[in-house]
Amino acid sequence: MSDLQQRISNSFNAQGLMATLGAQLASVADGEVQIALPFSAHLSQQHGYLHAGATTSILDSACGYAALTRAPAGHEVVSVEFKINLLRPAIGERFVAIGRVQNAGRTLIICNGEVLAMRDGARKVVALTQATMMAVAA
Repeated sequence: MSDLQQRISNSFNAQGLMATLGAQLASVADGEVQIALPFSAHLSQQHGYLHAGATTSILDSACGYAALTRAPAGHEVVSVEFKINLLRPAIGERFVAIGRVQNAGRTLIICNGEVLAMRDGARKVVALTQATMMAVAA
């Protein structure tokens, strides 16, 4: 495991919310992080779809960790703002949030991302985001 992957993995494993949701770090690369979440009825809303709160949480974290791959040494990142578009009901057996860095400045890191729903071998985009992360001294 590379130093970058270890840094992201250590931070991810320290997050209580990701553990509570049952999310897993699926992929770490320079400027891109993927987080997987199996469907659970405990994370559903009243119609049986994955709750928007769970969708938003994994997408925010995927973008945050993508930003962390580009943050200067000795820095962490925090979310400054994000906008999410929920495109369709989140129906699936498994969900994958993909966060990507679009531009990394000295302080602000702009990301975009999507959540894919996996069901019966098919993939559908259920959410899109644009997010701004801030690098802060650790």
